[in-house]
Amino acid sequence: MKTLLVTGGAGFIGSNLCEYFLEKGNKVICLDNFSTGHKHNIAHLLENPNFTLIEGDIRNSEDCNKATFGVDYVLHEAALGSVPRSINDPITSNDVNVSGFLNMLVAARDAKVKRFIYAASSSTYGDSESLPKVENVIGKPLSPYAITKYVNELYAEIFSKTYGLETIGLRYFNVFGRKQDPNGAYAAVIPKFVMQLMNHESPIINGDGNYSRDFTYIDNVIQMNELAINTTNQEAINTVYNTAYGDRNTLNDLVAYLKEYLAAYDSKIANVEVIHGSNRVGDIPHSLASIDKAKKLLGYDPKYSMNEGLKEAVKWYWENLK
Repeated sequence: MKTLLVTGGAGFIGSNLCEYFLEKGNKVICLDNFSTGHKHNIAHLLENPNFTLIEGDIRNSEDCNKATFGVDYVLHEAALGSVPRSINDPITSNDVNVSGFLNMLVAARDAKVKRFIYAASSSTYGDSESLPKVENVIGKPLSPYAITKYVNELYAEIFSKTYGLETIGLRYFNVFGRKQDPNGAYAAVIPKFVMQLMNHESPIINGDGNYSRDFTYIDNVIQMNELAINTTNQEAINTVYNTAYGDRNTLNDLVAYLKEYLAAYDSKIANVEVIHGSNRVGDIPHSLASIDKAKKLLGYDPKYSMNEGLKEAVKWYWENLK
């Protein structure tokens, strides 16, 4: 039994991690301020004696110190995501993603946690046009959000070298799956499209739809976090990994698959038309991860392709949100 702290544990990825590691028999502490997370994501966990909810903010160092006390491993998921959000409000994104991250690093160091595993981002690749994306080749950031996530990596590296804190960064590539919020101005594209199609509304694709992404199902992300906790390979720590499936699909492909899978539940969805809008500022045109490093050093073996993950996600949305 390990004691894990999941920051942002009521969010999409965080709540899935809380649930999974509780089922594995660990003690799990969730720290969340519910700015983007939801209590309904963790409501079923509250009666579990091995689960502790701390309502707090990573921008408050006292909350960070309280949450890391007695913790073996930190899974740091708390952040303000979304490129457009960071463009509209760079100060708050920086406060949460950089100052909050630094607070958590200091708290983890002082609490002598064994390892600090954090959500990094594929946005760090910036304007680099090379494909597939390899961890040691990045470009210049294209948004305030991308800057904050790159700064996280720099801080983690310094804390590893200066204080001996073991860190592993996981560069998430377009994660999707159960519990991902379809509502709000900054909703991720897959749950947003799913909800629009279920309501017979036309999804709006930014640009001509030929931008491509390495869409990554949540269970692949859970596997990477578990491997990052359990690895004893010294070469595998104090570095960053692409966390993806290692394939890419265009947005046009994505919508076509969603329409196909949702039409199995409601045949009218097959006839919903798609609207094309303008390209979004700060977006990377193409994203495809090399997962060779994670395979070699961590033994990563992703089980879900985008199609397999979409079928699972569509089923979950239909059963829970229709």
